[in-house]
Amino acid sequence: MRFRILGPIQVLLADGREVPVGGPRLRALLALLLLDAGRVVSAERLIDGLYGEQPPRGAANALQSQVSRLRQALPAAHDPVEFHPAGYRLAVDPEDVDAYRFERLADAGRRALAGGDWPRAAALLSEALELWRGAALADVPGAPAQAARLDELRLATIEDRVEADLALGADGVLIAELREFVVAHPLRERARGQLMRALAALGRPAEALAEFEDARQTLAEQLGVDPSAELAAIHLAVLRGAERRAAQPVLPGQLTTFVGREEELKRVGELLGERRLVTLTGPGGAGKTRLAIEAAGHVDEEVRFVELAGLADGADVPQAVLSALGLRDAGLRASAEAGRHPTDRLVEALAERRLLLVLDNCEHVIADAARLVARLLAACPTLRVLATSREPLGLAGEALCPLSGLTVPPPGVSALDADEYAAVRLFAQRAADVAPDFTVTAANVDTVLRICRTLDGLPLAIELAAARLRALPVAEVAARLDDRFRLLSMGSRAASPRHRTLRAVVEWSWDLLGDAERRLARRLTVFAGGATLEAAERVCGLPGGEFVDALTGLVDKSFVEMSGGRYRMLETVRAFCAERLADAGEADDLRRAHTAYFLEFAWTASDHLRRAEQLHWLRLLDAERDNLHAALRRATAAGDASDAAGMVAALSFYWWLRGMRGEGARLAADVLGVLGPEAPAGLGEEHTLCVYNASLGGSGPLDSLTTQRSVISSLDRPPRQPFLLYLSGISAGPPSGGSEHVNEMMRELRRLVGSDVWINALGAMGSGSAQMWSGRWDQAATALDTALDGFRQAGDRWGSMITLGVLGELAAWRDDPEAAGAHMDQAMRLAEELESTVDQADMLRTRGEIRLRAGDLGAARDDFAAALLLAQRSGAPEFVSGARLGLAQVARLRGDLGEARRFCEAALTGGLTGWYVGDATRTEIMFVLDQITEAEKAGPGAPPSAERA
Repeated sequence: MRFRILGPIQVLLADGREVPVGGPRLRALLALLLLDAGRVVSAERLIDGLYGEQPPRGAANALQSQVSRLRQALPAAHDPVEFHPAGYRLAVDPEDVDAYRFERLADAGRRALAGGDWPRAAALLSEALELWRGAALADVPGAPAQAARLDELRLATIEDRVEADLALGADGVLIAELREFVVAHPLRERARGQLMRALAALGRPAEALAEFEDARQTLAEQLGVDPSAELAAIHLAVLRGAERRAAQPVLPGQLTTFVGREEELKRVGELLGERRLVTLTGPGGAGKTRLAIEAAGHVDEEVRFVELAGLADGADVPQAVLSALGLRDAGLRASAEAGRHPTDRLVEALAERRLLLVLDNCEHVIADAARLVARLLAACPTLRVLATSREPLGLAGEALCPLSGLTVPPPGVSALDADEYAAVRLFAQRAADVAPDFTVTAANVDTVLRICRTLDGLPLAIELAAARLRALPVAEVAARLDDRFRLLSMGSRAASPRHRTLRAVVEWSWDLLGDAERRLARRLTVFAGGATLEAAERVCGLPGGEFVDALTGLVDKSFVEMSGGRYRMLETVRAFCAERLADAGEADDLRRAHTAYFLEFAWTASDHLRRAEQLHWLRLLDAERDNLHAALRRATAAGDASDAAGMVAALSFYWWLRGMRGEGARLAADVLGVLGPEAPAGLGEEHTLCVYNASLGGSGPLDSLTTQRSVISSLDRPPRQPFLLYLSGISAGPPSGGSEHVNEMMRELRRLVGSDVWINALGAMGSGSAQMWSGRWDQAATALDTALDGFRQAGDRWGSMITLGVLGELAAWRDDPEAAGAHMDQAMRLAEELESTVDQADMLRTRGEIRLRAGDLGAARDDFAAALLLAQRSGAPEFVSGARLGLAQVARLRGDLGEARRFCEAALTGGLTGWYVGDATRTEIMFVLDQITEAEKAGPGAPPSAERA
């Protein structure tokens, strides 16, 4: 059994069940025996304890009766109450009595304290104090002396434990405990002195001196004495500043190096020199607090740091500032000033004080913090404030310094150059802290870059990821970032709870949002790569006024970033909010709304791509590329055949203009998996465009590929995507029968489309190309001039460029190098305006062909080499092969047959199957290889053949 007397009397069995002892007299008897557990207690002492100075007649018999009842109350198996001639004995181990254990632990703690073993002392003394459940012997009125002794020992033990805690470092929690203790026991001078020392150690000497004055008055009024010599010595030490030498720094100390943010640090320094209120804003984990500490450490004047994250109520902000300044608000204890507000005390203290006040984590008390800052700045002309918050304070004259992620290198950066970017430097340094052998190398640089980019360069997220290298290889860390909240869940134990895990960081911000802001935040996650104001409003479905207010709130609170007219979320925030979208059951509805909006946008843009505003709409499509492709992939995954096929059709011309033929081919092939081999009803044009786009991937011919003539014949209306006509030509090739059949097909097309300028220009270009290949150069020139006029009238630079390229070839064939050069120069300028790497490669290859035909081998080689580089960068395999073929021709004509063969063999690899142009290039390569073979047979000295395929 175990016995408890440090509070109400309790008897507990080994399994924790309580044994009922009986009434007050019986419990008092047990307590008197427990006070001398294991020793004989005389009957006289027990009678005095039970009945006082005037025991009843027959008290001895009454005591025997009580002992008998106690034996019956306690389990028979134990029967610990023994009779002795001198009295009674409770035969239990003193260790089973809480009071004995308490005294033993307290004594051991005092010995550890005397020996300077602060952690052991604090642990032992805390364990002793945990045994108390209330006043000692709470239900034993007959033992006042014993109860008083135990209670005094408890107070002394509390003071001993405080002494150990002071040695380990004072904090706000200890001060709060000491204040409560001093209020309950105002005459205990040791506790007063400890409170004074704790306040002084935390840089709050004014409060420490006020405590001494309060103690002096209390002792004089209640005891008529002065403070003890010990308390007076502490008072003198505070006055002399002796205790301040052990004080914590004004700014929180940092255990790690400051990485990156050099430009921001410089900007904050400049702003502090010009403005009186500077606010660092940004999402959680961006490093606002660290930057504020670094910036404050560079100023020459007095600095005070105020941490607001722990405040539960904004009304506590003034008191937090008072505490950080080492001030005590006299109005809190002076009855004459009962209505005085702490802000008044702050204004008085700071009116003429030159000070930088750092207010950290204002976001959850933003209104109260803003009111206090406005009051202080208005009344204290030499005060400056540096605040950190996830939203601005919103005051006049506030200078904002927004923070986002650290700089992240672009793709393809070498390990040597990657270290120049702050995100990579931070990851490398923090990784080396837990895995000393880790460095960024050529083998892992791409993995490190993926981690930094996926985490948006956010310092906290990067540090959490780097910490995982203690147990995981860097490749595993990168692979698990899709579940980033689970992976990045082990931060520093010393960090505040809201900075300990990635989820906690985002949840802190989420909890500060209003209902409308939360609805909008979760719905915005449907966007990939951000959204325009119009797109966000239409897709997210909030009423106009509510939408604007909610979006403004999200931007102000750093939940959404606004840049260049677009609104985007950091991927970490987006991942968190996407979970909330799924929880709300809105994911499917938002996906459909997103797809509908961007399908409409894609078709609108496609029409404008054939007009004078072509460049503007190309840039708009570039900005929405991630959204467009996300909508296409989601529609495909959901089996929404109409939407998926419509998106492929709408984007076909854009993909071509931007050289995205490989990506477009893959997306189109996925959609064909939903559509099947035959066009569903009402999706004939869309199905055909999917087939043609998929065929450009170089994976071989598709069974359902149709000719240009059959495509035109199948149309019963003008095509919604006129680029279908061009794709059908280069994919399946022109109709058999030469230029006559081309002209017949174009007449059929004109009857269908009427006066459509762009389609007629495209038809004229096709006709002119066929005439040229048929040797009808005059008719070709007329048709091509008509095409060029039509494209220029429509405002289409791409059509004009392609036509000029053909005119250049025609001029070269007609031995007019000057006209050929003029046409190609114009075509090159248009390709540059379009910022189309693929078309620049095509035009360079075409110009190389013209120069090769003219015999200018050096210039031709330069053009082919430049075309090869651009084609490789843009991922256009057919132009890579064409450029290598040109280089092979130059090498052959120069007599370097080995190099010529190597270029031809390289040109045969990839991108030459499945569509007409690829097959035509393959045929020409094989012809040139035959020429090389013939030249090798002829031996050295034989003139190279100038004949070309």
